[in-house]
Amino acid sequence: MKDTFITAIIDTLIMVGTTMVVGGILGLGIGLLLYTTRPSGVLANKAVYTVLNVLVNFVRPIPFIILLAFVQPLTVAVLGSSIGREPATFVMIIAATFAVARIVEQNLVSIDPGVIEAARAMGAGPWTIIRTVIIPEALGPLILGYTFLFIGVVDMSAMAGYVGGGGLGDFAIVYGYRAFDWKITVIATLVIIVLVQAAQFLGNWLSAKVMRR
Repeated sequence: MKDTFITAIIDTLIMVGTTMVVGGILGLGIGLLLYTTRPSGVLANKAVYTVLNVLVNFVRPIPFIILLAFVQPLTVAVLGSSIGREPATFVMIIAATFAVARIVEQNLVSIDPGVIEAARAMGAGPWTIIRTVIIPEALGPLILGYTFLFIGVVDMSAMAGYVGGGGLGDFAIVYGYRAFDWKITVIATLVIIVLVQAAQFLGNWLSAKVMRR
């Protein structure tokens, strides 16, 4: 089953990598808007903040396995199908986007308001403050937040097998659990553990390096 196993690893890496990049960027944008449009933010806008806050609160708590079914009409409309790796990745991106948005907002809230006020006093505009103050100040914690999310995205990829998404989770269930082959289940699980540990180590290292600066 070597070829099938390698394909499962590749599927997992593609699904997780695509989700982290696309969902991470979209989530960062929404998270920044949540932070900057709040009443005390540099782009204070109650209407925008309220809409985004309600949207994040609506999507984020939905369990991924239910979200797969909930957004099925949207998945079909965008991709023409709800079965396969791409549709599974599409739903993973949706889930990750709103999870990242809240993680980003929570990390940005911890920034010392005095730093932002000092930038304002020096005449810096909102977008300059976002680019040169807000993001750099929260970069270390944001890296840890993204690292934590990576584990959740790997968990989502394991459930992608329910819509034919493939990956290590699907491999472990189909060829291990359902076929009563405990060895395959253990091997697939160990690969997932190694993948998560590597990401955690890299995230901790990057975060420590950034915060030291």
